[in-house]
Amino acid sequence: MGWDEARSEQLGLWVPVLAVLLLEACQAHPIPDSSPLLQFGGQVRQRYLYTDDAQETEAHLAIRADGTVVGAASRSPESLLELKALKPGVIQILGVKTSRFLCQGPDGTLYGSLRFDPVACSFRELLLEDGYNIYHSETLGLPLRLPAHNSPYRDSAPRGPARFLPLPGLLPVPPDPPGILGPEPPDVGSSDPLSMVGPSQGRSPSYAS
Repeated sequence: MGWDEARSEQLGLWVPVLAVLLLEACQAHPIPDSSPLLQFGGQVRQRYLYTDDAQETEAHLAIRADGTVVGAASRSPESLLELKALKPGVIQILGVKTSRFLCQGPDGTLYGSLRFDPVACSFRELLLEDGYNIYHSETLGLPLRLPAHNSPYRDSAPRGPARFLPLPGLLPVPPDPPGILGPEPPDVGSSDPLSMVGPSQGRSPSYAS
């Protein structure tokens, strides 16, 4: 019985140690930036901002090279935008082709700027139940609206649509790295499928097909 008691005592000493190890192994650690409903810092998306509110034809927000912001009828390189999260629910919008940030003036007009201004170029993104989004200037609180009838940003108080549907943009496909072409597959119908004999001029006539 003495051996059994000693064994039970040793096992009793290991129980707290095993409990601590199991607790550490099973402890749940939250995954940062894991919610698909919130835009966290550093998250980047390439999108076309499409809208059909009060429009006879579809329109995509486009930032031109001269800084004007228009509603384009179809997708184009100027309408491909990069949406980057600055903090949860707040984003910046950059034209991929023109490298201009989408900004908004105090009167609500839109323009593209080569320099990012946190006051004019930060937008709060609100997700709607129908899949569309609404954007507001984080500082001014003004809604993001396209200029009416494709007019440039110089028109005062634009009254275009305010709902946008972010459509996935096509990411640039990296070119294939240069490399050496792989060997051709062996010719199973040949008498020398592995080309071990050498050039045809040095072959024995017995290998001729």
